[in-house]
Amino acid sequence: MATRIIAAIVGLGTLIPTLVWGGVLGLDIYVSIALLVCLDEYARMAFKDDVWPSFIWLVLATAALWAVTLGLGTAHALTMMGVVVVGTFVFSVSRISHKEQLKGGADRVGRYILGLTWISGLILFIPLIRRLDNGIWWLAILMIVPWSSDTGGYFAGKAFGKHKMSPIISPKKTWEGFVGGLALATTVMLVYRHFTFETLTVADCLFLSLGLGAVGVVGDLAESLVKRTFEVKDSGWIMPGHGGLLDRIDALMFVAPLLYGYATLVKGV
Repeated sequence: MATRIIAAIVGLGTLIPTLVWGGVLGLDIYVSIALLVCLDEYARMAFKDDVWPSFIWLVLATAALWAVTLGLGTAHALTMMGVVVVGTFVFSVSRISHKEQLKGGADRVGRYILGLTWISGLILFIPLIRRLDNGIWWLAILMIVPWSSDTGGYFAGKAFGKHKMSPIISPKKTWEGFVGGLALATTVMLVYRHFTFETLTVADCLFLSLGLGAVGVVGDLAESLVKRTFEVKDSGWIMPGHGGLLDRIDALMFVAPLLYGYATLVKGV
């Protein structure tokens, strides 16, 4: 427990000053570093026999996607994603040198596309959220909802958990923990609105806490599914007591596009 607390303090101790004083550029740098760590963790899980070439391709493809989206706007993101998919097939073909490798050829392409869409594509929404009006306050929601939901789910699950949510993928998750997590997320969201972000309505808070909280649980299950598929316990080791960085931001990654969509389409930010 002590290592988990220390790791959390170090993480928040670097993130909060970046959000407050770093501006858009500061967050871009911070998130880019985190993205590199996540891609490295993924490459080590998905491409155990070909880590570094795979990691380099994931980084190059991600850099192209991010540069176009953040530099030219989201209208160009879909086109760039198509280019990345084509490039992924070209790269995959170049890595096949004998017939035995054909057996896993399509699987390898799928793993590249998964990494680029799941990690690079979803994390991209974090700097996009920062660029919104009141972006720093929207980013605060991105953090407090999944983290409070995770905390509430942990304690409610330990105290009352009896009914397993997905025993094969994540044996420790229970429906009681799920409800407890949503309850805490809703409470925290209402408190946050009252003291900080009063332009949000109570209805906004309810949708964001319940919707984002539920989606965050799906994100956590998704990462557990990936880890079990690749037969690893943790995505990495960079955060003592927590495992890898992907282990800590799996829910946040799923929440980011939904929050961005709500802010832009519903609230018109």
